[in-house]
Amino acid sequence: MDRYAVVGNPIEHSKSPLIHAMFAEQTGQQLEYGKLLAPLDNFIGSVRDFLREGRGVNVTVPFKEQAWALVDEHTPAAERAGAVNTILRREDGSLLGDNTDGKGLVRDIEVNAGLSLKGLSVLLVGAGGAARGVIQPLLAAGPQHLCVINRTVSKAEELAALFVDQGPIAAAGLQWLVEPVDLIINATSASLAGELPPIPDSLIKPSHTWCYDMMYGAEETPFNRWARERGAARCIDGLGMLVEQAAEAFTLWRGVRPDTAPVLAALRQA
Repeated sequence: MDRYAVVGNPIEHSKSPLIHAMFAEQTGQQLEYGKLLAPLDNFIGSVRDFLREGRGVNVTVPFKEQAWALVDEHTPAAERAGAVNTILRREDGSLLGDNTDGKGLVRDIEVNAGLSLKGLSVLLVGAGGAARGVIQPLLAAGPQHLCVINRTVSKAEELAALFVDQGPIAAAGLQWLVEPVDLIINATSASLAGELPPIPDSLIKPSHTWCYDMMYGAEETPFNRWARERGAARCIDGLGMLVEQAAEAFTLWRGVRPDTAPVLAALRQA
């Protein structure tokens, strides 16, 4: 039976095995999917050992950049993102690396939430790996403009420069912009620490601006609580993005795309 795993450190909290088990049951695919705790100093060795027999892995923090360096070939999405979250071992033994985060984010916003990105003013908060991984798919969706804001402005500027050929993108500091936008996406990890990026309240136009936190948890994230209290039209967490990026990985591995709606509904209920 084909074996897959999610690799990270820490990894015990991961919902990926449950998600892929539901995908496999739904599509009639026979596979095993587990968790692989990789030592911080031996990610590559751990993955190579698993992929001697395993068919693929998902990669989570903090190893996505190392995974990019490990694979033999990158998809265009992974090439642009500078990070890999999905690895496929092909029949000849070579490793293909993909990054499905951005596709997962866009699909969650446009399909699950029903918000077309075309023509919107979008603000992306943060300039780390999570932000870099989603910029190209966001620009491909056709927003009016995308602005990356970050505490260290030079990092936002470097990120914008990497994607300037992909669409209308700019950079700014966290407090530079005050006019409301259509969509704010939090790509920082502040929510994991119970914190909030220091951005102006005026960015939210009540009953109009949508807010999306790429993080998720059992409780409402601090970013989404801030947005809701300021009248945001809709506040969405990153659970749907998790399911959608997993579906993209499953499709790459198995050649069939699962229906994500019942899986996401089951996770919400749980």
